[in-house]
Amino acid sequence: MESISQAVKAHRDFFRTGKTLDIEFRKDSLKKLKSVMQKYEAKIFDAFWADLRKSKFEAFGTEIGMVYKEIKDHVKHIKKWAKPTWVLTDIINFYSRSRIYHEPYGVVLVMSPWNYPLQLALTPLIGAISAGNCAVMKPAHYSKNVSDVIGEIIAETFDPGHVSFFAGGRDVNQALLEERYDYIFFTGGPHLGKIVMEKASRHLTPLTLELGGKSPCIVEADANLKVAAQRITFGRYINSGQTCVAPDHLWAHKDIKDQLIKEISQCITKSYGQDPEESPDFCRIITDQQFDRLEYLLNSAGKIVHGGRTNKAARYIEPTIIDQITLDDPIMQEEIFGPLLPVLEYTNLDDVIEAINDREKPLAMYFFSASESAKEKLLARTSSGGGCINDTVMHLSNPRMPFGGVGNSGMGSYHGKHSFDTFSHHRSILHKTTKFNPSAAYAPYGNKLKFMKPFLQ
Repeated sequence: MESISQAVKAHRDFFRTGKTLDIEFRKDSLKKLKSVMQKYEAKIFDAFWADLRKSKFEAFGTEIGMVYKEIKDHVKHIKKWAKPTWVLTDIINFYSRSRIYHEPYGVVLVMSPWNYPLQLALTPLIGAISAGNCAVMKPAHYSKNVSDVIGEIIAETFDPGHVSFFAGGRDVNQALLEERYDYIFFTGGPHLGKIVMEKASRHLTPLTLELGGKSPCIVEADANLKVAAQRITFGRYINSGQTCVAPDHLWAHKDIKDQLIKEISQCITKSYGQDPEESPDFCRIITDQQFDRLEYLLNSAGKIVHGGRTNKAARYIEPTIIDQITLDDPIMQEEIFGPLLPVLEYTNLDDVIEAINDREKPLAMYFFSASESAKEKLLARTSSGGGCINDTVMHLSNPRMPFGGVGNSGMGSYHGKHSFDTFSHHRSILHKTTKFNPSAAYAPYGNKLKFMKPFLQ
């Protein structure tokens, strides 16, 4: 599309003016973004209700507030983060100064998904702006109402040469990926992530992929079941389970499995009432296509021990627990991304570790236990993007920790300073004196080896 090519060119021209290198310009841009968001808050709430039937509390807590928090962190620290970093110089480069300069890449592409359409669009954008880049924004097509509001916010906040916005479906995605960027940041599923990576490889464009996977939640026999149940319920069913780091499936020790299921059932009722369809706090499935996929998984295997009711007209699926699941069942072959919690029973933690390691590395892993040795064993013998001990999903709320996947669940990370670092090229520069110039390093080498060895061994 010609308009996309023109926007990328406008971004390159804007970047070359050097305006984005100014720290105050970056801070002012982020402050204005927050101010415009505050102006549009009521409209944002309405858009979330229209797309996902998301309550104001959940929309603010998981979306708007997270963006405000990220802006505050960057505005406070940009000046410090952007300063050249001094590092010690080795003896080979005696009488030199070593610095790492933190420079923007230039023009970046940010592509975001529909499940947390505001937070997952604007949080990486904040990092891109903080690091001094120009950006092309492409939000999700399915969450159209929220995406439209984001477009209005972008248009009111930024010079079109600084940040541009493109909405649309697959054709827009394809056109965007035909352009050359200096960095690409993509959040979505592994299948689309591979396409983005393939497109980026044509120009050797560096990128971050925030993907997903089947994040396991393991509950040992010695866990505090009431606390575990409350935190698993929160992590699994918030946003109607449409969360990339949600506990995808539950490994429950056989000694406590029945009691744990009972506790989670009680927590679901306490959170959303006897009929969650009437609850103002329970979200809806984003599209009919997603609903059909989830309804198939719901009825594909196992025994429903809580929930199971659906209403396609409202795209409603009740918070559901499914017992008697095996690793071979359809629900265990793909990321669920909905309000279904399959339960697998185990007796030995080693068996769970083996099952986890037989699959792709997950985006998150959750473990409930009072045992330090069991925790250390699990962490030492498995790999995941991140996770929690005795909690779910909350690790991503700490901006001081990098958030990202590993292997099939993604590459690269962001949040807080890690966002600034992701969107920065860290350029190493050696400043060397010309007052003297020892000849030991230069040819002819003769018998100089014996003098060099002590410095390098």
